[in-house]
Amino acid sequence: MSTDFIFGLHSVSAFMERHPEDVLELFVLKDREDQRMTPLIQQARKSGISVQFCQRKTLDEKVDGAQHQGVVAKARLSDAGDEHDLKRILDTQAQPFLLILDGITDPHNLGAILRSADAAGVHAVIAPKDRAAKLTAVVRKVACGAAEAVPFIAVTNLARTIRELKDAGVWVLGAAGETETTIYQASLSGPLALAMGAEGDGLRRLTKELCDGLVKIPMFGAVSSLNVSVATGICLYEAVRQRTTS
Repeated sequence: MSTDFIFGLHSVSAFMERHPEDVLELFVLKDREDQRMTPLIQQARKSGISVQFCQRKTLDEKVDGAQHQGVVAKARLSDAGDEHDLKRILDTQAQPFLLILDGITDPHNLGAILRSADAAGVHAVIAPKDRAAKLTAVVRKVACGAAEAVPFIAVTNLARTIRELKDAGVWVLGAAGETETTIYQASLSGPLALAMGAEGDGLRRLTKELCDGLVKIPMFGAVSSLNVSVATGICLYEAVRQRTTS
């Protein structure tokens, strides 16, 4: 575990609800005890967490000027999981539902993706350790608590992990614009890992080659692509639809 600041009402509330023992201090904007903040302050005091009321400048300095919504928490944060954690998840899930992120570097996109993944019931989000966004405070804020709920697995070699998933019976489907198969034509039930690439570049060549199949989201308007977090949400919920109706 590492110690860092998390911020934002949703992010701090979700973290405190799930891991109150890991919240070391709560810093709240002075004179802000409204209907959104008061329950959080009460929860902190009930859990024995020190609450300090600060000027806005003090809060700004703790989070390097990020939008903190008047609340910052100093907390012990779990690091990303690894290949061993992924194996434990595979061993405990009869129908694993996984999300692979290949080269997602924008923390806002990662946070939004984690939020969608948690809502869709994804068992783990897998990403490479290098050249990819990490679980930063910004990611946690955008994720609105999902970063504490859905396992985030950082692997050393994404290609090797994909091969191991396939050996374990997981069907790996990659999102790519050059295929003719749409997400609505593919079978997304059973053990599944959806692979999403970086916006603009898409999946890397080796990742695409390792996938069992490729799918695309049909586009009918003037734009040729979607933001990766939006595209991920669409793909995940088509999988949810099929997995809950099959």
